[in-house]
Amino acid sequence: MTKQMENEKLASTITSDPRWQSIVARDKESDGKFFYSVKRTGVYCRPSCGARLARPENVQFFTTTEAAEKAGFRACKRCKPAGPSLTEANTAKIEKVCRLIERSEETPPLEKLAKYAGMSVFHLHRTFKAVMGLTPRGYGAAQRTKRVRKTLGKSQSVTDAIYDAGFNSNSRFYERADEALGMTPTSFRDGGANTIIYFAIAECSLGSILVGKTARGVCAVLLADDPLQLVRDLQDQFPKADLVGGESGYEDLVAKVIGLIERPGAGLDLPLDIRGTALLRRVWKALQQIPVGTTASYADIAKVIGMPKATRAVAQACGANTLAVAIPCHRVIRNDGALSGYRWGVERKQARLDREAHA
Repeated sequence: MTKQMENEKLASTITSDPRWQSIVARDKESDGKFFYSVKRTGVYCRPSCGARLARPENVQFFTTTEAAEKAGFRACKRCKPAGPSLTEANTAKIEKVCRLIERSEETPPLEKLAKYAGMSVFHLHRTFKAVMGLTPRGYGAAQRTKRVRKTLGKSQSVTDAIYDAGFNSNSRFYERADEALGMTPTSFRDGGANTIIYFAIAECSLGSILVGKTARGVCAVLLADDPLQLVRDLQDQFPKADLVGGESGYEDLVAKVIGLIERPGAGLDLPLDIRGTALLRRVWKALQQIPVGTTASYADIAKVIGMPKATRAVAQACGANTLAVAIPCHRVIRNDGALSGYRWGVERKQARLDREAHA
């Protein structure tokens, strides 16, 4: 075999490897997953390196920087593969900014946040939204709402709780209170007083299941091994709500949800009472579009909602979902195909996917 034929065969092997396409696309999502070296230059790089594209016959793949260096290659001075990637470095900066926002009574000005992170105002704003899925101002508002939820249970006055959380006017909070809390602030403070939640419990292939419903629609689909734990979970969240169980007709509601579990292709034709921030609802809506029998990665969903770098925000939205099965967060997996976490247990997630695969 001639040298040219050997090179052509080697080039064919490299170009048929999916990792080569990541190099061609300079895919930042692949950084850290593998590294590649170039024989002619003697250096190794990240997949996203902006250096001139090497000839495929000169490329070799490595899973770690140590393996590349052991093979005699040195780190590229342009992409610095031995250190944290640009994405990792930016994420660390954004996490630092998040902690500052969380400690502040009001969201600091963008200029102050940018100086704290060592970034320009434009770069901080763009990077923050890409990593967290919302702007610094939006994150600050979400943190204040979170503080209201905690403070309402302790404060004698709704107004005091709102101001203590950092809202400088009642109107700013009341504009979005029903969306954020699922009810009026007074009712939330009183543990759901004057709120009626109908529920029923049954058994299915995934264990015990509780389905709760407000006047708006199904508000909770909970799973557990112990049916009493399901009731306690509902009571803990709304200790003063009027929880009504065993009402005539509500067993039929549970039966419809169980039908979706046992026969995934049937679909769920029930109104849902979905409460959450605009970002959460966007993610949950995207999850509902994943076809039965298929899965999507956190990155896939991030792209669907128009925030391709907001994989962390997507993961948080999946964890915040309280409508098991109805909002199919079990269909979201990691980029490498691993199941990752699931609010109701990874075993249930696997069982659900297995059943849907054969639906």
